[in-house]
Amino acid sequence: MLVVRVSMDMREVWQVPRGPETVPVRAALSRDRIIGAAIEVIEREGEAALSMRRIATELGVAVMSLYNHVSNKAALLDGVAERILAGMEVGDDAPAGVRPRPLAEREHWTARARALIRAYRKVAHDYPRCVTLVLTRKIDAPSGMRPVEHALALAADAGFDGETSVRIMRALLAYAIGAQMREVGAAKLLDYLPNKTAERFDRLDPGQFPHVVSFQDELLSHDPETDFEFGLDLMLSALDQLPRRGGRGTG
Repeated sequence: MLVVRVSMDMREVWQVPRGPETVPVRAALSRDRIIGAAIEVIEREGEAALSMRRIATELGVAVMSLYNHVSNKAALLDGVAERILAGMEVGDDAPAGVRPRPLAEREHWTARARALIRAYRKVAHDYPRCVTLVLTRKIDAPSGMRPVEHALALAADAGFDGETSVRIMRALLAYAIGAQMREVGAAKLLDYLPNKTAERFDRLDPGQFPHVVSFQDELLSHDPETDFEFGLDLMLSALDQLPRRGGRGTG
């Protein structure tokens, strides 16, 4: 009897053709396996460590065999960005073959918007190095439009017209992306704060910077999650006050 076990990362298939002897047999090379290996390398060592030769070594194959599935490194990076974005799990997503809930049964649009932004944030936390590719590469695959479609749909369902829905979508995605860039250090504007408590703000003149000196303890106490939720609350509350089609109220 043939017994087959597939490893969790799909890198190897083990089969027992006869007796107790176990023989490893490599799984067929595929675009999915190549992209999966690229994600592991990037998360482990950073994008600079990625090359077609490195992926070939990771998978134990010849470099040229990769080009049957991925045309070049740029295409590989695009594939990584697509895979990361496609991994977003949004509450509005209905399982295959299941119709979405009627509008009357869905959550308030701001709750759905919050779920969308948090879904992006979770992916960013799960793949902190790879998510940078999502921010810097143009994603031509349909997965690149999924967050856009979700944001437009929840705004339109709430009664906003097309122009306002588009602006809401842009505001939501800009907030999600901006918060992520700040946390991964891509935005340096707020990095002027001293890293060591002893340094604090001793060199500042209280006469010129009275509020900075007065609030130095608060400035040095940074809670990314609380800051993120605070800003999201403010933005959603403001957006919810925008006029709707036909003068509808909030919904």
